[in-house]
Amino acid sequence: MTKVVATGAFTILHPGHILYLREARKLGDELIVIVARDRMVERRKLNKFIPEEQRLEVVRALKMVDRAVLGDEKDIFKPITEIKPDVIALGNDQDFDERELKKELEKRGLKTRVVRIKKYWDRGLHSTREIISRIKNAPQGKKGERRGCEEKAHGA
Repeated sequence: MTKVVATGAFTILHPGHILYLREARKLGDELIVIVARDRMVERRKLNKFIPEEQRLEVVRALKMVDRAVLGDEKDIFKPITEIKPDVIALGNDQDFDERELKKELEKRGLKTRVVRIKKYWDRGLHSTREIISRIKNAPQGKKGERRGCEEKAHGA
């Protein structure tokens, strides 16, 4: 059985994440996703909109994901050494140096293959930063005004 690990913050789940995880799943029999801790998200992305437990639950709900776990707050390699994956799938835009990653895995006694997923979602809103920017710049309705789907959801 080939175990594949994919990692990410998944601060706002979007089609780019789905494509990445689908492609990662094709690399083996079991896909385990490591979701970044809040502390790591804040350190790297300077924002945290959805708490780690909620991000974890959303990733767990995806049908291509066999298991999802939170990362370690201090050592990003700790869950990887516990899982002992055969493959680590890196997203197209993840800023890991594949050679450095491979060296660190070997230092820890792991013979894990590192694969960079080349496919990426390049239509519409395809990054968390773009989605956040769109939300921040969206026109705001008048106070108390409901629009679009909200009206239906609230029974108006």
